[in-house]
Amino acid sequence: MTDGYQDILYEVKNGVATITVNRPEKMNAFREVTYHEVLDALGRAGWDLDIGVIVLTGAGGKAFGVGGDSSDKKSERAGRGLLGVPLEEIHTMIRDVPKPVIAKVNGYAIGGGNVMATICDLTIASENSQFGQVGPKVGSVDPGFGTAYLARIVGEKKAREMWYLCRRYTAQEALEMGLVNKVVPAADLDAEVDAWCAEIMERSPTAIAIAKRSFNADSENIRGIGGMGFQALALYYQTEESKEGGNAFREKRKPDFRDKVFRS
Repeated sequence: MTDGYQDILYEVKNGVATITVNRPEKMNAFREVTYHEVLDALGRAGWDLDIGVIVLTGAGGKAFGVGGDSSDKKSERAGRGLLGVPLEEIHTMIRDVPKPVIAKVNGYAIGGGNVMATICDLTIASENSQFGQVGPKVGSVDPGFGTAYLARIVGEKKAREMWYLCRRYTAQEALEMGLVNKVVPAADLDAEVDAWCAEIMERSPTAIAIAKRSFNADSENIRGIGGMGFQALALYYQTEESKEGGNAFREKRKPDFRDKVFRS
């Protein structure tokens, strides 16, 4: 059901709220309205006492998400949030709602999609899924949970490799590095996620909420780091270096970042 949403589907069943980014023709990339709708749905489900689990996924079977829509120029965003979209608020909401958020990944979880899967409490993926970062290839980066928290999950060396080299990793590789909890055949993904949700629904919601708060407390300093980082990122998006990444991607050519670096 859409419930008035344009870019997402929102469904509640057996105490589980499923938020599906419904832009399969764009590999479920986020445009400005998508950010606001996902944030709204997370808050709606997160504070509904009848809901015990939130599942975040993408429509179409090809992508969980690939970050921001490349046709939506970062430097021209003018909405809510340090980047003109409430990205950091979505990351915060995933952590702040007092119930588990499960990333159901079927296909590409690249860029911002990989960051979102990282931040979710649990991640279950199909065998055909791929994970990875693209920020430094397109003039972008996640200076908060997508870097510092990623390092806590997969280790410093692997996290730096992911960001510096921008390679892609199979679902099995993601499982081995600790980025994913379980990998199953694509045909079994829905049933596997349903089974995990059913188990969680049998547990004490208050005990789980306290556990989640306790887990988060250990990495809460990253929120402050991210706030400072996103402030810097907003300035970076105004530079010719950052714009070169987006322009090159849209023009299907190799970017020349070093020629655009600001020299004081």
